[in-house]
Amino acid sequence: MECMLVCIKSNIQYATLKTLSLMSISVMSPQQSVQELFRTADCVCFDVDSTVIKDEGIDELAKFCGKGDEVKRLTAEAMGGSMTFQEALKKRLDIIRPSVSQIKEFVEKFPVQLTPGISQLVKELHERGVAVYLVSGGFRSLIEPVAELLNIPKNNIFANRLKFYFNGEYAGFDENEPTSRSGGKGLVIRRLKEQHGYQRLIMIGDGATDAEACPPADGFIGFGGNVVREEVKKRASWYVIDFTDLIQNIKIQK
Repeated sequence: MECMLVCIKSNIQYATLKTLSLMSISVMSPQQSVQELFRTADCVCFDVDSTVIKDEGIDELAKFCGKGDEVKRLTAEAMGGSMTFQEALKKRLDIIRPSVSQIKEFVEKFPVQLTPGISQLVKELHERGVAVYLVSGGFRSLIEPVAELLNIPKNNIFANRLKFYFNGEYAGFDENEPTSRSGGKGLVIRRLKEQHGYQRLIMIGDGATDAEACPPADGFIGFGGNVVREEVKKRASWYVIDFTDLIQNIKIQK
């Protein structure tokens, strides 16, 4: 009897250790967790400047208006998180002061340069029934052509709106837009989840305003295919420099 009890006890201990071993193997790393979330996402939100497109739209507009160097410096500071986004946006626009005619001319002369792989990625997401949004601190007038190229509905754009006087001169920006201030992208994501019931929402972007949107986003993927920001790289559980990595990931069977 004593021998039998020892054997039973030994078997229980072995089974427990085996179970614990399997549990330890199945625990995913932070990167694996985000990869799994992305594979099963029901909503993906993309930043636009230096993520979906190669350049920072506001920098290119500033260059077109002859104010390039000063604005580019402020953009770098804003993306690095050294000042509030609204402060940086106001300072840059006060320098550029674009008119309606300048915006129209800029859009006509400088066609959108999509980041390689983004068209295929968005197409793959759409085919899987995933809702795709563009959530940007840039300007809606510059982002609508991007959305059109990617077959993303205009209603799925959340970005800043410029204001103009009756004569077409710059009159400021709509400060009621959540994307005009720090934390605004998180507010947009929270509203999307409340309105549509998304359970696995992923934010993808290159900047500090993208990283800080998680939470409420369920996962954040840092993108460094156009510019690498070290602070963002540190905060991202999964950091990629090529959209091909994301395309390959969603094709992996669960």
